Amino acid sequence: MELTKEQITARRERLGLSKSAFGRESGLHVSTISQIENGHLVPYPGQVKKMLAAFERLEAKERLQKVAS
Repeated sequence: MELTKEQITARRERLGLSKSAFGRESGLHVSTISQIENGHLVPYPGQVKKMLAAFERLEAKERLQKVAS
């Protein structure tokens, strides 16, 4: 799957995460996240996979917290 820089930024911001926090969650360096979001770097498939996994994990956690409250 492909993620655009706009999709990455929108999903990260919707989760309320800084670039640093998303970097920790995805296993990518904050500078890599910044370069991708600014359009200076096209993410490799492995980086996309890491970001998607982090988004899915964080969004699932968010859904569970909403159900629990």
